[in-house]
Amino acid sequence: MNKSIIRYILGYVLKIEGALLLLPCLTAAIYRESQGIYYVLTAALCIAIGTAMSLRKPKSNVFYLKEGCVATALSWIFLSLFGCLPFYLSGEIPSFTDALFETISGFTTTGSSILSDVEALSHCALFWRSFTHWIGGMGVLVFLLAIVPLSGGSNINLMRAESPGPSVGKLVPKMRYTARLLYAIYIGMTIIEIILLLIGQMPLFDSLCTAFGTAGTGGFGIKNDSMASYSTYLQWVVTIFMALFGVNFNAYYLLLFRQFKKAFSMEEVRYYFLIIVAFVAVIAFNIRHMCSSVFDAITQAAFQVSSIITTTGFASTDFDQWPQASKTMLVLLMFIGACAGSTGGGIKVSRLVILCKTVFKELSSYIHPKIIRKVKVDGKPVEHEVVRATNVYFITFMIVFSFSVLAISFENKDLVTNFAAVAATINNVGPGLELVGPTQNFMHFSAFSKYVLMFDMLAGRLEMFPLLILLHPTVWKDMIFQRKPKNLDR
Repeated sequence: MNKSIIRYILGYVLKIEGALLLLPCLTAAIYRESQGIYYVLTAALCIAIGTAMSLRKPKSNVFYLKEGCVATALSWIFLSLFGCLPFYLSGEIPSFTDALFETISGFTTTGSSILSDVEALSHCALFWRSFTHWIGGMGVLVFLLAIVPLSGGSNINLMRAESPGPSVGKLVPKMRYTARLLYAIYIGMTIIEIILLLIGQMPLFDSLCTAFGTAGTGGFGIKNDSMASYSTYLQWVVTIFMALFGVNFNAYYLLLFRQFKKAFSMEEVRYYFLIIVAFVAVIAFNIRHMCSSVFDAITQAAFQVSSIITTTGFASTDFDQWPQASKTMLVLLMFIGACAGSTGGGIKVSRLVILCKTVFKELSSYIHPKIIRKVKVDGKPVEHEVVRATNVYFITFMIVFSFSVLAISFENKDLVTNFAAVAATINNVGPGLELVGPTQNFMHFSAFSKYVLMFDMLAGRLEMFPLLILLHPTVWKDMIFQRKPKNLDR
């Protein structure tokens, strides 16, 4: 294992975090808040440690998928451990476990919170809390690839380890330019949303924090009622942009280069919007008696469907009071998730498309044993390796989900709360039902359960395997003892 490149990447990640921490420092200066000193100290600590770790360049910049997974998992753990320090040191979140929970929830774009009164936080804390969503949405390692030259052929191993979806490819020949293009689209869409929110007379600070949460599909609100107190116009702006950030960014690349036919023919994107429209229609009909008008029902249904399927987690109403059918559909949307290659979480629409077509293929083989049928997406055969990886991912997801529900069940909370808590964290959604509903929080869980849910948040954001690989004994043997690989095929 190339330990030096892992150390080098972690060093750069800490330096990037240190630089990004200067933004809440600026916020504290603008609002004259004393808590800003803790962001300055944490930024200095990150830059100092990061510089020490990246001072000596590795002899070889080449790394394989194993190194990519280890570097990715450790990067997110380091980000969270250092990112929670300002919350803890300032006393705004006095428990280290709670501060870490809030920070991991931020970086993984989950949006689950232990805070009952977010409006009591300082402006710099609210800014950093929402900004972690924006950092984690596209991924800090994608940003790293955009600015730090690494060996071209091995860059994709970092992208594969961090980017959501069953397969990752290049938009342009060089992975570095792919990363830059992704961030250009990401930043551009964020700026457009901020402008539209400002047009709706949302204050600048609110607009920035809301746009960060929407772009990263995270959902940390800066008001105790999330988005409920904002105007219908602002709710529709957020609704639309939540849905847009849940789209595969490959579609935006194709649209930018005027390849409209290819963009609109993407099967995953078509199914994604079809699911949204269908669920909005059914839920709006189901909750019509609870709303002031048909338009209000459509507004509330569209907002919550867009929020849950993209795993953003903003709330415009207490959907825990909705009829059982509507709540059940929202839980289903938690698992479906957004498109691959987006900032959303969940299992992903593309995986579900592949799984459904695989089931149909198997049924066909029972009826016609001699038939040879390929699983196709967008008219092209899906490689066997992708189908196998999708099946393995789904099995792994269900195993982790089941063990997590079992682990937190020893607190004797009701089954709906436990199920919803794990579903909300492993799918990076945020709010759940019952005791973790949109008007509740995760504070009442024990420290043990919070660490289980933190693991779920990281596992869900990193698509299971980069985090699970850290639990493999071989990885730690390679990390502690230098061992030469038996062959170059790793």
